[in-house]
Amino acid sequence: MKGTNRSACKLHEDFTAGRTILLACQTLGVVFGDVGLSPLYTFSVMFSKSPIQGKEDVLGALSLVIYTLILIPLIKYVFIVIWANDDGEGGTFALYSLICRHARVSLLPNQLPSDTRISSFRLKVPSPELERSLKIKERLETSLTLKRLLLMLVLVGTSMVIADGVVTPAMSVMSAVNGLKVGIAAVEQDEVMMISAALLVVLFSVQKYGTSKVGLAVGPSLLIWFCCLAGIGIHNLIKFDTGVLRAFNPVHIYYYFERNSMQAWLSLGGCLLCATGSEAMFADLCYFPVRFVQFTFVLLVLPCLLLGYLGQAAYLMENLDKYEQVFFSSVPSGAFWPVFFIANIAALIASRTMTTATFSCIKQSSALGCFPRLKIIHTSRKFMGQIYIPVINWFLLVLCLVFVCTFASTNEIGNAYGIAELGVMIMTTILVTIVMLLIWQINIIIVLSFLIFFMGLELIFFSSVLWSVGDGSWVILVLAVALFFIMYVWNYGSKLKYETEVKQKLSMDLMRELGCNLGTIRAPGIGLLYNELVKGVPAIFGHFLTTLPAIHSMIIFVCIKYVPVPVVPQNERFLFRRVCPKSYHIFRCIARYGYKDVRKENHQTFEQLLIESLEKFIRREAQERSLESDGDEETDSENEASFSRVLIAPNGSVYSLGVPLLADFDCSDKRISEASTSAEVTPVFPADQAISDAEQSFERELFFIRKAKESGVVYLLGHGDIRARKDSWFIKKLVINYFYAFLRKNCRRGIANLSVPHTNLMQVGMTYMV
Repeated sequence: MKGTNRSACKLHEDFTAGRTILLACQTLGVVFGDVGLSPLYTFSVMFSKSPIQGKEDVLGALSLVIYTLILIPLIKYVFIVIWANDDGEGGTFALYSLICRHARVSLLPNQLPSDTRISSFRLKVPSPELERSLKIKERLETSLTLKRLLLMLVLVGTSMVIADGVVTPAMSVMSAVNGLKVGIAAVEQDEVMMISAALLVVLFSVQKYGTSKVGLAVGPSLLIWFCCLAGIGIHNLIKFDTGVLRAFNPVHIYYYFERNSMQAWLSLGGCLLCATGSEAMFADLCYFPVRFVQFTFVLLVLPCLLLGYLGQAAYLMENLDKYEQVFFSSVPSGAFWPVFFIANIAALIASRTMTTATFSCIKQSSALGCFPRLKIIHTSRKFMGQIYIPVINWFLLVLCLVFVCTFASTNEIGNAYGIAELGVMIMTTILVTIVMLLIWQINIIIVLSFLIFFMGLELIFFSSVLWSVGDGSWVILVLAVALFFIMYVWNYGSKLKYETEVKQKLSMDLMRELGCNLGTIRAPGIGLLYNELVKGVPAIFGHFLTTLPAIHSMIIFVCIKYVPVPVVPQNERFLFRRVCPKSYHIFRCIARYGYKDVRKENHQTFEQLLIESLEKFIRREAQERSLESDGDEETDSENEASFSRVLIAPNGSVYSLGVPLLADFDCSDKRISEASTSAEVTPVFPADQAISDAEQSFERELFFIRKAKESGVVYLLGHGDIRARKDSWFIKKLVINYFYAFLRKNCRRGIANLSVPHTNLMQVGMTYMV
């Protein structure tokens, strides 16, 4: 059971004392903010569901909290789930990409055998000895139902993460501001609501400044916060009752349920709040090494949390009626306002923790074709995973303000919080189980133990929060369903569009009939035709040929493809193939990116890298040909010479196409050079017998590419829309013609992603009937 976090470890391999302290502050500010704030509201929500009847109830509730902390954040996430990272990337979509890399379960049929040769793929094919793993792999790959079910599980988990990103800021900030009621008795709930809303606006306004900068600025505040938790806990233990240490005996959980039965079961939803932020720890893993996250949690975070809960329980043993604001009520009077100030800063940090996790999940889902394209801003040159998505940021802010203004108290928000958190946890449990079976290949008894124990535990918690769904927390379910619908519709529409493009791609017979000049004029320059096909000639190219009177002397079909790996090395970015015979000068380029890759290059840099990779491809091809027989080049030359003829363009004009692009000719022959409307001047090589025909052909093609590059590069974008056929079902028409069309119209277009000047763009629209 091994995981990898190499990219992060390379950045943090030198652990000096200063570097360790710096990393600790950033880790607290980015990864542990959410779970660190849970002492503000856990006991309050628990005892609102199950009022305290005596001191034994405090011990039982404390024992529940202690073992929930140990079982879910510590054992499940820190010791097990965190190792299921995808090269340092965590979250539900990281798990999905990990599974996709080991089994062909993606619904988008654009997998290529060459993808597995990417060095960062690091695919470990299940060994033949493990028959169980092979059977699971085969079953996943052959069953469309299982593929769809797996995708739906991932989409449900992701929608719950985004919903969690809405509830976390509302819950955290309002819980911290509620402390005013303890410090100032005259403060009303409406005033708490207004202050909370103002703090949320400030929080989401500074989100654009990046995780590293903000995390470094507020990280020390989280360190002070955890120290406050531990200090206040120790103070209350000494002052009130050290007997609460008996809660480490789990028998008190049994007594708690025996006395309270139904009320104790309802309080489980509040108890789960002590584990909130566990999924954020996994989703935000990309920023820090696994070992460092583990050590920080075990040595600092967990002890401080336990001391904080022990101190609150000790205070409640002497003040049974003060559970509503138990944390702030248990703070010593002389330290109240400093602690209140630190708590509010910690609340803002906790809110950022879940927000950054939401950004990360949306970027992953968008890269894997399950979320509409959005503008993504990379806030750090050093850490690839640190991003900011403006649209999602303001979307979360609006929903947070609605939650704060709608719900009357943190108890109601707490129940919605539990629903969102548990939804993610259950999906993670299922996906990690698949990883254990398919990839880790560990003992089946261990796998079943993990699944049965944690799935059973989480379903018990989930039953508790669902029972109280009628108090207003149903809103979070509606939000999650809406997000799931958006992601599923986008994936469904994208899949139909891709499958239709595959069916309608141009045949090679048609390309041969058109000839190397493609039935039109070949103008100097390079045309980059963007499409989504990884094989064949896209139908949109035929649309260009029938619409335009000229096409560029060199055409490259560029497919931007995200493969199920976090990062693709730069020297393996481009994969080239010839689409037609050499005289056509048509190539396919698959530009492969990992879902964690940053596309920071501008269009000039992209063009330069692409041309350099094309030249390497041609050089390698020439080397391979030199090992074969020498008859091929003569045949190519004959084929090239046979395409000189007169054609009628789509606009009715008659053009003399002269000679093919790479035909040998004498520069002094003015008639030929003037008649040719499609050829660049080619170099005349001396008749040196030492230079083979293959070498001459190679040099001519390289010269041709460079001259075409000097003539300019134009981006040919096909704007392909899809519409449902007239004989389609009503639901399909509704989904494709309205919902998917709305998403495509409002998502980020390819032009914006490419950052290409409008003078270099040419677009043609095309509609596919699906």
